[in-house]
Amino acid sequence: MNEGKIIAVCTSPGKGGRKKDVGRGVLLKDLGLEGDGHGADGHRQLSLLAMESIEKMQAKGLDVVPGDFAENLTTRGVDLCTLPVGSRLRIGAEALVEITQIGKVCHERCQIYYQAGDCVMPREGVFARVLKGGAVAAGDVVEVVEGSWEVL
Repeated sequence: MNEGKIIAVCTSPGKGGRKKDVGRGVLLKDLGLEGDGHGADGHRQLSLLAMESIEKMQAKGLDVVPGDFAENLTTRGVDLCTLPVGSRLRIGAEALVEITQIGKVCHERCQIYYQAGDCVMPREGVFARVLKGGAVAAGDVVEVVEGSWEVL
């Protein structure tokens, strides 16, 4: 599927912990989600995880919700982890992001791993850089866009 929606917009002031669903936010070009401790120049400005991935962990008996995997945006309807690096997503009315990394290496096991014996973020979470900023909120459309976009 090439179109889905935002389920949650999550942020935290620091690194290394769960994020809180704040419902809305602003993506800043070349930085990430405004006010989030992970925002920085580089290729991992923004993290995304599908609600379908969170539901896999819920099916294993974990009491987890959006933000618990430290993702900034929780989506539904887009198979994020199968998108190739370089794919672009339009989020909401204005924002444009480019997938830069699929999954990540976890050097230390997180609390989720110890509770369930598994964690989906290393395999199914994706990272992106913000090409064009804009407001984002739960309910906004997430669309895989083809071809080139003028990036302002």
